Amino acid sequence: MKWIGRSAGLGILLLAGSASIAAPAVAAARVEARSKSFLAVGVLQGDQMTIHVSRLLDNAPVHDASVEVAMRALKLNAVAQTDGSYAVRNADFAASGPAMVAFTVTQAGATEKMSGTLEGPAAARSLADNGQVRQWLWWVLNFGVCIGFLLLYSRRSKAAEARGED
Repeated sequence: MKWIGRSAGLGILLLAGSASIAAPAVAAARVEARSKSFLAVGVLQGDQMTIHVSRLLDNAPVHDASVEVAMRALKLNAVAQTDGSYAVRNADFAASGPAMVAFTVTQAGATEKMSGTLEGPAAARSLADNGQVRQWLWWVLNFGVCIGFLLLYSRRSKAAEARGED
């Protein structure tokens, strides 16, 4: 019955080691902006912002539009990509911290402006970390309960052997 205690200790060591090895994924900065007809979601990774524009009515992607991005005193035209998104690249995008971003979408002669706040990756990462800590604590609690039951069972078995019961 000593193997139960040893295997429980080994399980705790493996759990603690795997929690320290797993590195949290790096979150990208994100901005979301809405107008009457469109939803624009921008994801900033390094010096490139990828923008996905969709219609609010049916959530269909907008492919045939002209998109202009205004951020930190810059006004840049986005280039349409093959996957239906739009991309803008500028070295000044890499600056950290929150920023106001304005999108101007022109489609079929109609122009709509929308704006949103670019949230840095630190804000998104803190939300993800809270979930990971909670899940890790839940696993520790589950292992603790299982180990407690195994130890209780082994003590009862030893006591039964000492009394000569089978």
